[in-house]
Amino acid sequence: MEESELGGKLLASVSRSFYLTLKALPEGLREPLSMAYLLARAADTLADTSGIAESLKMDCLEEFDRLIQGDVRDEAGEKVLWERLVREFVPLQEDADEASLLQRLPEAFAAVRQYPARQLANIRGVLKPIVQGQLLDIERFPVDGQLRALGTALELDDYTWLVAGCVGEFWTKLCAEELKDAFSKGTSIEEQVQRGIRFGKGLQLVNILRDLGKDAAMGRCYLPAEEMAAQGISIEEVKVDLAKLEPLLPKWQALCREHLLAGIEYLDAVEHKRLRYATSLPLLLGVRTLALMEVATWEQRLAGVKVSRAEVTKIMFDAGIASLRRSGIRKLAEGMMRS
Repeated sequence: MEESELGGKLLASVSRSFYLTLKALPEGLREPLSMAYLLARAADTLADTSGIAESLKMDCLEEFDRLIQGDVRDEAGEKVLWERLVREFVPLQEDADEASLLQRLPEAFAAVRQYPARQLANIRGVLKPIVQGQLLDIERFPVDGQLRALGTALELDDYTWLVAGCVGEFWTKLCAEELKDAFSKGTSIEEQVQRGIRFGKGLQLVNILRDLGKDAAMGRCYLPAEEMAAQGISIEEVKVDLAKLEPLLPKWQALCREHLLAGIEYLDAVEHKRLRYATSLPLLLGVRTLALMEVATWEQRLAGVKVSRAEVTKIMFDAGIASLRRSGIRKLAEGMMRS
């Protein structure tokens, strides 16, 4: 993927803060990881487009998955899907960059087929659970004005695996295969995969805890109904007063912190300095966002807790220095957790 094509302005416009990570990656990893991100983002756009019937969204996502996973490229099928997206989805995009991504999907389908077999297999491997998670979201949370919650803690854990934990596994395997000095000598790739999975789950929990108000407005609550029931809370009460969820937050913030600590352990084993820097950025932003949420008032939470642009710049600078030695990222992240 040439920087001037899909990997240039389009990638930067749709990946937002994650573009900082992708741009910092070593060259051999940047292209396959960026392509996987673009395709996942396209699927996410399909799932999140307002004004589209759930059945149509699911049909298009299932077809998207079939076209990606197929051993032989189906150009006719790609054309049919693209025409459907341009007709039904593109006019409804509020973000011009998201519309452009859907319009350029045939280029992405063509580009991904040019990757070596091992990279293509890894890209397919991560897109499969991501699309499955998106399909489950559509099925579980129909747009009908009702507020619904996941049933159990196990469902939430499974969801965080499908949409983010799988990315940690994909990232680790790709790094191990494509970059000889990705991890320090003696590192167990199997253990590193498990740390990567928890790292991804932690980042997704940050998103879930940060976006409680935004998700509730869309009829979605990812905190489990079984835990609401244990507190004597009904989903109907939560719909009227979202603050009823406050007693559930300490447990999930604590688990989120544990997952991010696994992310710190992950960084401890990263040998390649540039990879260490790139991998540290989402971790540090996640750690800082969690720290801000832990001291925020409920009103601040609902307004949206966000790391300021100035602080993002400072984190990038501090990470650049800290990543020169393996222990540096740990000290920086643990300092953020205490602040």
